[in-house]
Amino acid sequence: MIGYRVKSLREEKKMSISELSAKSGVAKSYISSLERNLQTNPTILVLEKIARILCINVDVLLKEQPDKIMDEEWMEILQDVMGAGISKEEMRGFIQDRK
Repeated sequence: MIGYRVKSLREEKKMSISELSAKSGVAKSYISSLERNLQTNPTILVLEKIARILCINVDVLLKEQPDKIMDEEWMEILQDVMGAGISKEEMRGFIQDRK
């Protein structure tokens, strides 16, 4: 499943396999094989190179069930909420009222 995570994160960054390859120094064919789960046991060195370009920690690629990645719009909404001084408890109360 590492390959799925690499592909998902690469696409989220709107990066092609060729771009990731050029920036990371990992062969394009290797990345392609990894993403298609033909290569299932990449070295830590390869994962570190890919992770650095994707701006993530290697452990994100290694987790069996990765945390859901929050999209940018949700992050902006949360920043607005925090910037408005709304506490977690107030937000939880708002959500409970909406259920």
